[in-house]
Amino acid sequence: MPPVPLIDSHVHLWDPKHLRLQWLDKNKLLNRRYCVPEFREHTAGVEIEAFVYVETGCDPAYGQIEARWAAALAKEEPKLRGIVAWAPLEHGDPVRSYLAALKEISPLIKGVRRIAQGEADPQFSSKPDFIKGAQHLAEFGFSCDICINPKQLGGAIELVRQCPKVNFVLDHIAKPNIKEHVLDPWRAQLKELAALPNVVCKMSGLVTEADPQWTSADLKPYVEHVLECFGEDRVAFGSDWPVTLLASKYDRWVKTLDELTAGLSAAAKKKLWAENARAFYRLGKA
Repeated sequence: MPPVPLIDSHVHLWDPKHLRLQWLDKNKLLNRRYCVPEFREHTAGVEIEAFVYVETGCDPAYGQIEARWAAALAKEEPKLRGIVAWAPLEHGDPVRSYLAALKEISPLIKGVRRIAQGEADPQFSSKPDFIKGAQHLAEFGFSCDICINPKQLGGAIELVRQCPKVNFVLDHIAKPNIKEHVLDPWRAQLKELAALPNVVCKMSGLVTEADPQWTSADLKPYVEHVLECFGEDRVAFGSDWPVTLLASKYDRWVKTLDELTAGLSAAAKKKLWAENARAFYRLGKA
């Protein structure tokens, strides 16, 4: 297990009876409540200092409802110390009013996310209006989670390049095709993205992109490349719970990543497992 109490930079909590999550309709495992009690149960035995709630892909009409709901959950779970809310960044300048409304909900809202991975256009996140919307984040002190598929990395690179005042974090290492051991062109594009100083990378979501019978060896070249590109100061652990249950229990992913990063120095491990997430999401000390 990690040498320090970890900070999980990517946790989802949901209740399908409260929020409309259309993407769960045909998923028997995930289409149920996964909330604070379930999270505590599934993480038993893992020492967690804090975690960040990341928006769940609910229908857009529920975006601010979800943000308020997450803020309310933090009152029963003090380890919930940061929230990444949904925002329609593709609306361009008008999104500023939406961001202002988010700012009023809670100081726990640290950033926003607009999932692009399902969009047919690989340049979705580099269109002019999306870039304008993202540029407004700096005014409110919000960061931006990037959730894309590998074909969209080029657009993400342009987005980050056009928003130098915004801090970005790449979710799930851009979801490369680990199942079929595909490394290129993901490898080169990830390096290009990492060359931009205002982006970090979450070590999350790998197991759900791998074969159902995955081993640590399947994940190793991807973990090593992320560390090579982003270095010890710009990587952060994330579980992607409960989505990760499609491929792994919580503690198995923690143990696997711990094994794959065993060669890091003690200081680098502390950054990966806690301190980089703390700094990026401005979580403060416990």
